[in-house]
Amino acid sequence: MSDPVRIIITDDHPVVRKGLRLVIEEEPDLKVVGEAGDGRTALELIRRIQPDIALLDLDMPLLDGFAVTAEIRKAVPRVKVIILTIHSEPDLLHRAMNLGASGYIVKESALVDIVNGIRSVTVGRPFVSPSLTAALLERRARTQALKEAVPGLRDLTRAEERVLAMVAAGKATQAIASELHVHPRTIESHRASICHKLGLNGNNSLLRFVLEHRSEFSD
Repeated sequence: MSDPVRIIITDDHPVVRKGLRLVIEEEPDLKVVGEAGDGRTALELIRRIQPDIALLDLDMPLLDGFAVTAEIRKAVPRVKVIILTIHSEPDLLHRAMNLGASGYIVKESALVDIVNGIRSVTVGRPFVSPSLTAALLERRARTQALKEAVPGLRDLTRAEERVLAMVAAGKATQAIASELHVHPRTIESHRASICHKLGLNGNNSLLRFVLEHRSEFSD
């Protein structure tokens, strides 16, 4: 028999942790090896135990789930992350996946989805709560409609798409450059190219564009 999948549960609500533990430990091949109630403790526990799966509440005190995920990817990249959250916005899902999470489970369906989510990411398949499917499809339809209305969006490079998403998330040039590890002039060049392709003129035209269409972009 193979070793059980080792899991750490992190959530600032003990009742949530207890419920997840009960559901998980009904499965003989899954084992909870630790719990934490805040992000800082969670990160220390994950570094020390190095489980197979880390279940991370998004809205934890001290360090949130995004911050812990980013640190895990640097410190113990073999640990796979599943984000647990009350939030169903596609923006947050995309951000979690961009940071390296393997799963995103909405808490209202967590007791139903958690075992399938763990099994899925254990074998290398991303998992998203099925309840988010409708929202993702709706967003995809809006994005497709915007590309039809603004053909220049199809001409953007991957780097320009990334910059555009970060502008839509409210990030300034310096912050984008820092996150992408490039010189701010590179970001300014990308912004100028985006404006040219989209036919935008004026200092604040790009900002106005993303504010009008923010729901179609994600970071």
